[in-house]
Amino acid sequence: MAIPLDQRKKPLAIKIHVSSGAGVDITWADNHTSHYDFAYLRDECPCATCNEKRDQEHQHQHAGVGTKAAVISSPALPMFKPKMRAQSATQVGNYAVQISFNDGHNTGIFSYEHLRNICPCPECGAEFRNLTR
Repeated sequence: MAIPLDQRKKPLAIKIHVSSGAGVDITWADNHTSHYDFAYLRDECPCATCNEKRDQEHQHQHAGVGTKAAVISSPALPMFKPKMRAQSATQVGNYAVQISFNDGHNTGIFSYEHLRNICPCPECGAEFRNLTR
């Protein structure tokens, strides 16, 4: 038996502002509107590589609890880091969008359910993120 789709996670309108770099705007079926900056979406990429990297960072953050924390070396900080932008965006079926970012990353498929779950507004945070994380 199929699980019914939460209608609040169904988009009515999607605008992906690739050329202006303004981000993504979505109006949902419950008339809520969400705005996502491209940098935020890149940080919240749901692909396996990004999920693994976030898990590793989380483990490193908690590795020092009760023990001496390991020093993590990092490459020199760049003097200039270009603003995160989308180079292109493609609709994936009726359930997601795939965004190619200017850092070369393009493997994340952002389902509409995931996008609603990560909506940066406090109302969605209370209603969706706290239930899924």
